[in-house]
Amino acid sequence: MTRFENPSGSSLDDTKNGGSGPREVWRCIPGCGSCCRLDPALRAEAIEALSPQQRSTYLKMVGSDGWCIHFDTGGCRCRIYEERPDFCRISSLVGLFGNDGESGDALAIACCKQQIRSEHGGHGRVMRRFLRAIRKPR
Repeated sequence: MTRFENPSGSSLDDTKNGGSGPREVWRCIPGCGSCCRLDPALRAEAIEALSPQQRSTYLKMVGSDGWCIHFDTGGCRCRIYEERPDFCRISSLVGLFGNDGESGDALAIACCKQQIRSEHGGHGRVMRRFLRAIRKPR
């Protein structure tokens, strides 16, 4: 196995991804909160994938501004992170939305990129931090 160092400092392993670049591994980054935007008008597909009980819980969590009532906007953090519902856990994504050949990491990364782009912009500070985080070796 050959390992290379790229200019950003993360190692590239030519045995993963066919040698096409660093393997991306999903990681949550502090200070993002993009997934806490629960506005039903923006999340119809997500709400549809939930069970009736989950849907009820989800809708009760939506504040008047469309953000989760448990999201601390000042600190950009979840106030119930350890006790958050299962649908707020990235590990639930594959179960809710299927796999279609994507790895759990790939699905989670795609979802996060979409949400970050929507909330913070595709070239903003949050997106840059997320991209750096997912490219770090474990």
